[in-house]
Parts: sequence; C-alpha cells; structure tokens
Amino acid sequence: MTTLTVTARGQVTFRKDVLQHLGIKPGERIEIDLLPNGRAALRARQQKASFRTLHGFLKGKTNGKVLTVEKMNDAIAEAGAAAGAGE
Repeated sequence: MTTLTVTARGQVTFRKDVLQHLGIKPGERIEIDLLPNGRAALRARQQKASFRTLHGFLKGKTNGKVLTVEKMNDAIAEAGAAAGAGE
C-alpha cells in the first residue's frame, strides 16, 4: 500500500510508481470518481483526439502511390475514429 501526504494547501503528489501503474504520463490528466463511504476511484483520463495526433499518420502507408482525395478522407476518418476510441 502506498501512503501519500496532503500538504497545507490540500495538494497531493503521486509517486512515480503509482503513476506508472495507472499508465499516466507527464502532462496527462487524472479522473477521480467519488464513491460512497469516503472512497474514490482513480484512473487516467482518456485523451481526446486532436489535429496534431493525425499529423503524419499516412507516412509509410502509401508505398509511394498518389492517393485520391477520397482515399485520404477515408484514411483521415479511420485514424480519427481510432484516436477517439483511445486506440
């Protein structure tokens, strides 16, 4: 069991091993669900997809072929759906 200390400002610092266990990396957010009887559930917040996550996703997937706009739109939609699903 890991014990954390609450500061005078009401803040808590999570140890590196706890964050690694939860799969949380620097800059990511944490969600806390407050449960009955003074308990809480803690987990990494699912990242929302952004345009920056789509950058370069076609690199190496075209084998040098020129894609039509329709094929590019299909690939963008597929990558966006996968990013939105947390994959």
